[in-house]
Amino acid sequence: MKSDIQIAQSIQLKHISQIAEKLQIQASEIDLYGKYKAKLPLNLIDNDKISRCKLILVSAISPTPAGEGKTTTSIGLSEGLNRIGKKTTVVLREPSLGPVFGIKGGAAGGGWSQVLPMEEINLHFNGDFSAVEKAHNLLAALIDNNLQNKKYSLGLDPRTIAWKRVMDMNDRALRHIIVGLGGTANGVPRETGFDITAASEIMAILCLSSSLEDLKNRMGNIFVGFTMDKKPIYARDLKAQGAMATLLKDAIRPNLVQTIEGNPAIIHGGPFANIAQGTNTILATKMGMSLSDYVVTEAGFGFDLGAEKFLNIKCRTAGLSPNAVVIVATVRALKYHGGQSLKALGEPNPKAVSKGCANLEKHLENAKQFGIPAVVAINRFSNDTEEELAVIREKCQKLGVEAIDSEVWAKGGEGAIDLAQTVSKIADEWQTPFIPTYDWNASVEEKISAIATKIYGAANVEYSSDAKSDMKRIQNLGLDKLPICVAKTQKSLSDNPDLIGRPKDFTLHVREIEVAAGAGFIVPITGDMMRMPGLPDLPAAENIDINSSGVIEGLF
Repeated sequence: MKSDIQIAQSIQLKHISQIAEKLQIQASEIDLYGKYKAKLPLNLIDNDKISRCKLILVSAISPTPAGEGKTTTSIGLSEGLNRIGKKTTVVLREPSLGPVFGIKGGAAGGGWSQVLPMEEINLHFNGDFSAVEKAHNLLAALIDNNLQNKKYSLGLDPRTIAWKRVMDMNDRALRHIIVGLGGTANGVPRETGFDITAASEIMAILCLSSSLEDLKNRMGNIFVGFTMDKKPIYARDLKAQGAMATLLKDAIRPNLVQTIEGNPAIIHGGPFANIAQGTNTILATKMGMSLSDYVVTEAGFGFDLGAEKFLNIKCRTAGLSPNAVVIVATVRALKYHGGQSLKALGEPNPKAVSKGCANLEKHLENAKQFGIPAVVAINRFSNDTEEELAVIREKCQKLGVEAIDSEVWAKGGEGAIDLAQTVSKIADEWQTPFIPTYDWNASVEEKISAIATKIYGAANVEYSSDAKSDMKRIQNLGLDKLPICVAKTQKSLSDNPDLIGRPKDFTLHVREIEVAAGAGFIVPITGDMMRMPGLPDLPAAENIDINSSGVIEGLF
């Protein structure tokens, strides 16, 4: 059996200008990044065409550590839709190098449902992550420079500065550091640290901006800290937004690539869903909708994280509403939520699948709360038994939801024909806007409670003393009317990763609340969340190599 990278390298890629032609884009309108990648100009976005396009959101149940195949399903579904005559573009996030070299591997799909060139997409791509990293760290340098600069000092209190530095790598040793050591010439000593680039507020801003001007304004709104006399300081006070936006002048434009079957794919932005909003950029989604009749997109991790934020933050910011939701489920994940150990997920266990279906049921209930019709895509693996698959189908039938086998990893678009036919029919018929979980004008506490009780299934929310102080600070800053972006484990509906299945009557613990004023949302941090992951005992990086001919090996 071929590996993902072997399959990808066996495909004869089309020149990217041929992919652009499928979208009626002239070769002269795109900026080439080699033969197989290009940047798209923002003037191709057409609001009239967007209103006629059908938007399909792919989400999932609470995943196992290896993920459940949302990206693979999204790509395969787009291939299937194109096969049945629907002009479709898949719109995805960019991979972070952290997971690529860590435990999950790349994010270009898998098997015969991949976006290409997968090696370049997974490794640096067109430099967007690098630009985000540089813009973020420019602000960090300007902050420390202002602390050092007595003539033009804003009087920042170093103890109130929450802005860290970022890098696109898993490196736990950088979570907490001290800068400014070595004498007065080297700055003011203070505690700080590094986050991973995907967790940067700049990444969130990139993904929620509607234009270059909007991007610049949002970056100016980044909250930096307080002065010694409690005056709030923003990035605009440091005159940082112009230079930061300049670094992102190319990164703001969506990237065009291709699928294995030669269909268009747009990839742009890459925030994680457990610590940010977990969706691609508004500009990329609108670009796809301007150029196609159907757009398939995905939101990170389970429906409780990525899809909730996609709807309550991204769609409300952009004025979008999906026409259908696909929830990806796997036998292995349902067995895990039914109590089977990770090491034994390959062993048949219909009873564990049945018990684990409670997790699927809750995610379907959540889709229903938003008022969007949902379809379950059963992402099939070769060791799934018919008895286990029958359990999922029977459960979905009782819930009044269609469950359709998806074999896109093994068969590409051919393995998604049934799914494509069902989803397109639903999308064609559904015109009703979704129902938000909360009113943005409600109090911070009311908004957090709405997500916790309605989406997660919590009985109540408990706030630490720090979180209560943070709420007062946010209200005093006049930022309490922003939407909520909860930082929470992806492994459970709760904030405790050990509570698998469908936990009930639990308490959601909020230990602190941050404000991402530039991105335009409030971030309650729950449980033991961190924004700089570490590498596993056996990182994927150990298997990645390049031979003397320049061919990359071991990437997955």
